[in-house]
Amino acid sequence: MFLSTVIPGPRSPGQNIDVCLRPLIDESAQLWSSGALTYDISSKQNFLMRAALMWTINDFPAYGMLSGWSTHGKLTCPYCMENNKAFTLANRGKASFFDCHRRFLPFNHRYRKNRKDFFVGRVEKDVASPRLSSEELRDVVSEYGDIVFGLQSGKQKFSDFDLTHNWVKGSIFWELPY
Repeated sequence: MFLSTVIPGPRSPGQNIDVCLRPLIDESAQLWSSGALTYDISSKQNFLMRAALMWTINDFPAYGMLSGWSTHGKLTCPYCMENNKAFTLANRGKASFFDCHRRFLPFNHRYRKNRKDFFVGRVEKDVASPRLSSEELRDVVSEYGDIVFGLQSGKQKFSDFDLTHNWVKGSIFWELPY
């Protein structure tokens, strides 16, 4: 097991985090496809070690940097995407997600019928947003084309950003063969 951490602090690389991840992606792809000759001290033999990146653990802003889905604005929720039920607060125009996710609960859950603790008088009858498979998600992002990375790229946005989607890039993790 190998654990690495990137703690960017106040000078976060933002969407350019792929520059930091490039060595990890390249080595992970190589370890998956051809492996590395490794010595096992207990059996005193060499073996071909293969490895895979299984998951990342991160906070919500880092999730946005890694996934390519912006975690700002009205379309913040990566589960609901364009089907979210966020609304804008009257003062300051901030997006609010209060009571937007009861629809993910089972239909017989008591919170769906709770009229007192959520929006007063409202029972949640909507169904959850459909979940896209990784292949479907990749197809959606690939429709937006390529985005230029690097410090000189400036602030780029795909068309209809924050209206129908919040994609700012394709995740570098999609380059892995698994």
